[in-house]
Amino acid sequence: MRIVLLGTGGYHPNERRHTACLMLPELGLIFDAGTSFFRVQQFLQTRDLQIFLTHAHLDHIVGLSFFLVPMLTDQVDSVKLYGEASKLAAIQTHLFSEEIFPLLPDYEFTPLPETVSVREQGILQHIPMEHPGGSVGYRIDWPGHSLAYITDTANPRQHLEFVKGVDLLIHECYFPDDMAEWADKTGHSHTTPVAELARDAQVGKLVLTHIDPQQTGDDPIGIKVAQQIFPNTILGEDLMELEF
Repeated sequence: MRIVLLGTGGYHPNERRHTACLMLPELGLIFDAGTSFFRVQQFLQTRDLQIFLTHAHLDHIVGLSFFLVPMLTDQVDSVKLYGEASKLAAIQTHLFSEEIFPLLPDYEFTPLPETVSVREQGILQHIPMEHPGGSVGYRIDWPGHSLAYITDTANPRQHLEFVKGVDLLIHECYFPDDMAEWADKTGHSHTTPVAELARDAQVGKLVLTHIDPQQTGDDPIGIKVAQQIFPNTILGEDLMELEF
């Protein structure tokens, strides 16, 4: 299976990274809708999309307002938007208020059930995250493949059992270890606990994403620190494609 990292930054875009969005084009699956959501159009391969939101902070939802033209020009038949009921209500009330964005795209706003069926016999599950305002993490299991997407969490150990044994773990790593204090203050993760999670959960591969936008260099999180703990770790970059 193929997944494209459309956006790998946090809080706001910079010259190197847009904010959060991941896509499995062949399956019409999308996680989050940050500023990189404008890239979805170029990767469309299905007429129906399922979008799963982790939470409703602006860096994860603002891109929902970018998809009006593809929907109005019949490039898709349906777009089902999943999230916690309170988050979906906030998006409808505020992001798509008449004063801010008066033409609501024809999204199907769908509160998250306990599990969701996705293409290729996949079953999606979710778990609450420790983050200001609340967030959820996702896992999908297909016959022979599995994926977990975890972002905006202050406590990686919290979801060890949830991600155990997945082939691909995409996990936020907003800060390097020397900024652990800021991770605690903001409800985000830093390098060592994320790598230890991957090691202890015996995942196949770890991809670090949702990077502090103030850091634009080649190694914003201390990748060698992570690789010493869990060797099969890479730093996610915008438009990186992964097979799993």
